[in-house]
Amino acid sequence: MELLGMILAAALGSVIVAIVIVKYLPLKLRWVASLLLLVLAVFLGTKIYNGIMEPINFNKNKVAKFAPVIENLKIIRDAQVKHYEVTGAYTTNKQGLIQFIDSAKLALTNTKTIVEKVNRGGGVIVDVEKRVTDTIGYEPVLKYFEGRDYKNMFAVPNVPGKEFELEIGTVEKVPGLVVPTFRARAHKKDILKGMNESLVKQELEDIRTDQIKGEFVSVGSLDEVTTGGNWPPSYDKQIDKKE
Repeated sequence: MELLGMILAAALGSVIVAIVIVKYLPLKLRWVASLLLLVLAVFLGTKIYNGIMEPINFNKNKVAKFAPVIENLKIIRDAQVKHYEVTGAYTTNKQGLIQFIDSAKLALTNTKTIVEKVNRGGGVIVDVEKRVTDTIGYEPVLKYFEGRDYKNMFAVPNVPGKEFELEIGTVEKVPGLVVPTFRARAHKKDILKGMNESLVKQELEDIRTDQIKGEFVSVGSLDEVTTGGNWPPSYDKQIDKKE
């Protein structure tokens, strides 16, 4: 809308100046007016070009800012998932989660089906299949975080002094079944600080499916059972290419 208004104002201004030149300006001074019009055209052309390019550059820059944020959120998610696998719970203890990665071990299990003879009574013996799970060893959780900067996973990239919010809760998935949940998030406003305020405001209100919805970049949820993030698949592809 702002760009459209600029174009309309430029067109209207040009028409008015042309009328003034033709009706009121002496012929010997029209070269001055032509020079002024040329300067005005260059100025307006530059403004219009910048008006077109600013949202394009904003989108490129926001993707570059969001990508490392999402990478950290993925590390936090994976750490929470492993913590849940080992302890049966999520945690809000940030330092404790880092120490968990350093020292915890995951049980390696093997599930097999065995056949047992079961006496049904009256001399009737039947074969019954039964699944048995055995622990066959352990592996360090650290194995899943090799090459990843998990020590700094709670710091919001390029936002000095800011850490991700980390919360846990529960959701009653079906009546009587309560499931633990977690959420980690950072405010877009902090990540995009210093960029065009009008475009940042639009970004905070964005609900399109091909964009990061809402005011936060987040993973997990306190309202539903999920370990997914609120970013579109395009960010995953970009991060995979870098890796």
